[in-house]
Amino acid sequence: MNLLSAKNLSHTFEYELFKNISLDLHAKESIAIIGISGSGKSTLLHILSTLLKADTGSVSLFEEDILNLSKKKLSQIKRDSLGLVFQSHYLFKGFSAYENLEVAALLSHQKIDNELLKKLNIHECINQKVTELSGGQQQRVSIARVLTKKPRIIFADEPTGNLDKKTANEVMNLFFEYCEKANAGMVLVTHDEELAHKCNKVYRLENKELVRIQ
Repeated sequence: MNLLSAKNLSHTFEYELFKNISLDLHAKESIAIIGISGSGKSTLLHILSTLLKADTGSVSLFEEDILNLSKKKLSQIKRDSLGLVFQSHYLFKGFSAYENLEVAALLSHQKIDNELLKKLNIHECINQKVTELSGGQQQRVSIARVLTKKPRIIFADEPTGNLDKKTANEVMNLFFEYCEKANAGMVLVTHDEELAHKCNKVYRLENKELVRIQ
């Protein structure tokens, strides 16, 4: 099944970022998008994850064109089926790490997985206030929050930017393991080519075009 299908996407800000971009994401598949800063990688990810509307082209999620979905249906898909991980973690600052996870679990009707907290090595600091955690711990909490809701697609923009290499590899392996077990997919934007090449498909965004290199 196609989890995500993008056809002929084009987008312009002050200048044309990219044009005629198409890609498909299947269950248990991971896609990496690499490219220099300013090439439009994050903008493309925002379009694929419905945060931004492309100037032209179409995006389908779970074989439904998002433009044909009602606002209510699209909101439900975003809440239940899409998981977004950014380099800026957007945690609720006044809450503890655990309370941040509780919000995600409550909204998506899921349970917090203690094994996941151990794998991310945050089980011992989970009751601390977010503001008391290091940047790396906060990032791992934000990853736990996304995986707690059990999304069908993970959209990750430099998700390991605040992590050391060993932890970054462990987190990526966790994403891959999750996609395999949950029949999910992942679209990853990264500057780290070594990390990118761990994915099933690798694309480079350059000269306004998306070129597959793996």
